[in-house]
Amino acid sequence: MSTSDNRPKLSLTVQYMIPALPTRPQWRRWIKAALQIDVSLTLRIVDQAEGRELNKAYRGRDYATNVLTFVYDEEGELSGDVVICAPVVAREAAEQNKDLLAHYAHLAIHAALHLQGYDHEEDAEATEMEALETALMLKLRYPDPYLET
Repeated sequence: MSTSDNRPKLSLTVQYMIPALPTRPQWRRWIKAALQIDVSLTLRIVDQAEGRELNKAYRGRDYATNVLTFVYDEEGELSGDVVICAPVVAREAAEQNKDLLAHYAHLAIHAALHLQGYDHEEDAEATEMEALETALMLKLRYPDPYLET
């Protein structure tokens, strides 16, 4: 169920397992921008070791990745967890010459869209998801995350 002004509701818990740059209000703003339905979400900011452990356990890949999204309920109110590995995000932003907060914003939007069923496994899906991510980033006054810098 959405609020009376028809904007989707977000129930957000943020767990900082290590110090991280974005604040809870920033996370909330970025995630809400991507919501099309009500969501209950736990966002966990982790270090390299926990990121690697979770990626290996749930995806069979033995390295830390930037973001993992876990969907728990697709019936009724949608709920899930998002894990963001802060050291990976910082490294990627530096390697790609991106503003760190802009990169965090992009990953928050990317994860929120995954939570709602968007995917990028096939070309058509990737095109749709990337276009939506870009539009949302521009709306939030961040650069297109897919432009090479």
